[in-house]
Amino acid sequence: MQKKKILLPLLLIMVLCLTGCTKQLKGPDGKVVINSETGQQLPSNVLCAPTDEDILKLYKENKENLEKAYKKQLDDGDISKKDYEKKVSEIVDVEKMQSCKSFNILGDKNGGIWTTFFVRPLSLILIKVGEFLKNYGLAIILVTLLIRLIMYPITLKTARQSENLKKAQPEIEKIERKYQNKQDQDSINRKAQETMLVYKKYNINPFSGCIFAFIQIPLFFAFYEALYRLPVLFEDSLLGYSMAMAPAKGIASGNWLYLILPILVFLATFFSFKLNSGAGMSGDQAKQMNTMMNIMNIVITVMSFSMSTAIIFYWITNNTFTIIQNLIVKRSK
Repeated sequence: MQKKKILLPLLLIMVLCLTGCTKQLKGPDGKVVINSETGQQLPSNVLCAPTDEDILKLYKENKENLEKAYKKQLDDGDISKKDYEKKVSEIVDVEKMQSCKSFNILGDKNGGIWTTFFVRPLSLILIKVGEFLKNYGLAIILVTLLIRLIMYPITLKTARQSENLKKAQPEIEKIERKYQNKQDQDSINRKAQETMLVYKKYNINPFSGCIFAFIQIPLFFAFYEALYRLPVLFEDSLLGYSMAMAPAKGIASGNWLYLILPILVFLATFFSFKLNSGAGMSGDQAKQMNTMMNIMNIVITVMSFSMSTAIIFYWITNNTFTIIQNLIVKRSK
């Protein structure tokens, strides 16, 4: 179990290092460019050209401002001509980008392995499903469900393992108490053997959760990037919600309907954590884990006020699927 606890943080660090990472569009002053109407933070590594006139204007104005700032730096002798040309070449120019309707997987030769094999394929699927359904909000929900259904055999096995761990918990705690103050090698070996016998009795593989993490974590980051970097997704609406609007901005404009979204984020996250917490942990460990989960839930809920509705829809759908899956497993047991 200790190896599992070490592996998961290492896995998360590895994924973060390998990801292309969504980059925010910044002006000459270094501040992130935000759509003042919706509160949406614009990405600089956008995958295709936006069609919304207001968004296009923001990108064009930022390009002009950056060019002026770099030209001034060149004239003042703060940067060399080579640095100036490099900086100018890196400025986002949405007018030269392909439209989202003509989006293709191999459109970015410099995208790297992560973007080419994870982000762009998911982006293409979202666009095509959105075109088919004639609504990109529905596309986000449907693609999220399809991915979870494809992964269902793996996630179901992980959920069953979690339930088995809860059943085995009294026996594992008994072993922990038995060898609590024994640090000699013989006692350590006997403790490991007895623990493995309990795992075998309840058909538990201590490392099965890692398999799910290896698949789920990269997919989460890829889906988040695809959502964030596709402007076409934010130009649609669903159930009266603008996909680009952040709940805080919607509430501030007098539309209290957006308050429902953070509440749903809280409930979906809370029950998702609750159904997964405490497996394979002693009383004190379970309490610490529950405290950490509660703090995380509060943090995620607060963050959701500044998230775009498109990303919130993904989060709620993904967590709701996890809740239903775990309830099915509990009922079957």
